[in-house]
Amino acid sequence: MSKHRILVVEDEDKLRRVVELQLQSAGFEVDQAASAEDALKLSDHADLVLTDLRLPGMDGLELLAVLRRQNSRTPVVVMTAFGTVEGAVEAMKAGAFDFLMKPFSLDHLMAVIQKALEVRALRDENISLREELGRRYTIDNIIGRSNAMQEVFATVMRVAPTRATVLIAGESGVGKDLIARAIHYHSPRRDRPFVKINCSALPENLMESELFGFEKGAFTGAVAAKPGKFEQADTGTAFLDEIGDVPASVQVKLLRVLQEREFERLGSNKTRHIDVRIVAATNQDLRAALEQGTFREDLYYRLNVVPMNIPPLRERKEDIPFLAEHFVRKLTRDAGSRVESITEAAVRKLMEYHWPGNVRELENVIERSLVLCTGTRLDAGDIKLDTTPRTVAPPSGQLLPEGMTLDEHEQSIIREALRRSGGNKSQAARLLGLTRNALRYRLSQMGLESLDASSQG
Repeated sequence: MSKHRILVVEDEDKLRRVVELQLQSAGFEVDQAASAEDALKLSDHADLVLTDLRLPGMDGLELLAVLRRQNSRTPVVVMTAFGTVEGAVEAMKAGAFDFLMKPFSLDHLMAVIQKALEVRALRDENISLREELGRRYTIDNIIGRSNAMQEVFATVMRVAPTRATVLIAGESGVGKDLIARAIHYHSPRRDRPFVKINCSALPENLMESELFGFEKGAFTGAVAAKPGKFEQADTGTAFLDEIGDVPASVQVKLLRVLQEREFERLGSNKTRHIDVRIVAATNQDLRAALEQGTFREDLYYRLNVVPMNIPPLRERKEDIPFLAEHFVRKLTRDAGSRVESITEAAVRKLMEYHWPGNVRELENVIERSLVLCTGTRLDAGDIKLDTTPRTVAPPSGQLLPEGMTLDEHEQSIIREALRRSGGNKSQAARLLGLTRNALRYRLSQMGLESLDASSQG
């Protein structure tokens, strides 16, 4: 690693020389200047600038302002000897990292410089990670050569620069998360937060506090105030995954966020205003939920400003060869596998499969096959598909158990799901392949709202 270069700007020759010798003895490279004008000629190569506030000609505050415009990543530490801290406070407001009151000890000087360089390193790393994320979610890095996916990409590029709300529909595993992130990273908000909210993973009784935050004392255990997901996403993008699982009580507040861009924390009367771009996703038929009364019609139309449908993998099999090659390269590198390529026979085997789990299942199959492969090429015999039957045919062609009506059979299945899940309705809904709202609707229709684990027999 190259040495850090520090620019010392001080019109007092003796102090400038003392600081220079101290920094050089600590292993830093040092440039020095007696005026702000001379400093600007050297500032391009500086990792940190140490400047006096009182300088001939342009003063330290003016120098600081110019440096902030030229390179906001370079930390500036100011020195001042003039009695009060007003000048130093003004410098801090203008963007200085820290200040030193003269006379200062050399140990204090080194501690401040070390801290400033550490903060710069963290900021540079953060910027680098953001740039890497941006590259990962560029359209060029999302695999999809089919016409259907090209249409999706074209829509992403058209909608990303706007603040329009987007509703992404598609089966589980098609890559809705990837498309949501691509929208964010092609938007003017790319450098702002992207907050993913998995609505199906949030317990119903905690969803409101997680989304909107809460104040201290709002409920038992609320020992301190906590901002919600929407506050965390302020000025950025909030991605509401599995939006169909949001309960009716929260849908009303979510509608207000979409319409008015405002909300209150749990336990507070203070209205908070936010600037958040909403992208939502669902693998459910929200129109069916509208008919069932489990999803608000006004919320649906607020979300469905720009609808995007991601086709399942079985409907775009021409993408499979490119996806397979991509996953082989990616997973071989990550897992340290010896496999270098995939054969045409292996690709044909992948093309013949129906992929109920979509792209996520394809990635899992490639990873499993790479782990078990002993050669350097992934061949058809190495491809380990999930051939377990997903449904079991009823005996003798009978659809319903003898003596049971359809309603009775459905009720018994729901009771069994609740029993297996210990009364947890969210888990029971997943076992049944339903959304939590759809299960709640069925329980209401059957008069089973109060069913819990103890009542399952």
